[in-house]
Amino acid sequence: MRKSSKTTLPFMLIALPGVVYLIINNYIPMFGIFLAFKDYKYSKGIFGSDWCGLKNFKFLFATDDALIMTRNTILYNLVFIVLGTVAAIFIAILMCELGERMRVKIFQSCLLLPNLLSWVVIGIIGFAFLSADTGFINNTILRTMGKESVSWYMQPNVWPLILVLVFLWKNAGYQSIIYMASISGFDKSIYEAASIDGASKLKQIFSITLPMLVPTITILTLMAVGRIFFSDFGLFYQVPQDSGALYAVTQTIDTYVYRGLMQSNNVGMAAAAGFYQSVIGFVLVVAANAVVKKINPENALF
Repeated sequence: MRKSSKTTLPFMLIALPGVVYLIINNYIPMFGIFLAFKDYKYSKGIFGSDWCGLKNFKFLFATDDALIMTRNTILYNLVFIVLGTVAAIFIAILMCELGERMRVKIFQSCLLLPNLLSWVVIGIIGFAFLSADTGFINNTILRTMGKESVSWYMQPNVWPLILVLVFLWKNAGYQSIIYMASISGFDKSIYEAASIDGASKLKQIFSITLPMLVPTITILTLMAVGRIFFSDFGLFYQVPQDSGALYAVTQTIDTYVYRGLMQSNNVGMAAAAGFYQSVIGFVLVVAANAVVKKINPENALF
């Protein structure tokens, strides 16, 4: 027993910072869930404020924007899950095919750099490209082609594509790291045997790499499904520059709650939104895992 403790102690110490972070950032705030059912007043405090039942939840549903923000949140996340997974796997396979060379490290750094930038910085970069007066696209590309300038922040029809491209640019490289780690752990003798049998690189990718990546893809997809009712606030608020003309395609649950809080300063409504998103996310993860478990139990998360 004592020998086992000495063996596991270093690993426990390595995990300690992450565990402390989870407790502080994820578990302790859970005690504030009951704020979703209270009419919170700063003067009365958390425990002194009156209970209000489900009144705070009406904030999410008793408005004409409820359908729009729910639709946008779900559809964008579905697109992000599908295209993000495809892009990350594609990048991971390319990086692994390049081998352990200096250019791999350079490419990896370039792919990770966007993920290190804050959404504020990315919003400014986007404005430098899309500004109607000084933007690179209007003043350089469109002017060279002899076309008139476009007010991009007044064109809702192009923003779904812009948001998807920005998301992939920022996150695909970072997401590919997990797939690269998985591919690096595959038995190389399998590829050598396939090569001897005459299998091309493309055949090896579709017959060996992708099937062996299924467990990793399944786990990451299940985790992403759990946050399908959450949106990246910076992407939908900072990048479109909070343009009112774009609300129809950029309004999500998170941005709607933020704008509502800026007007009403109602903490209970924000707590209700977070509670609602968490419960739906939990239900979706359990349901998706049940489907996976029925089809292939080995790839289920639990």
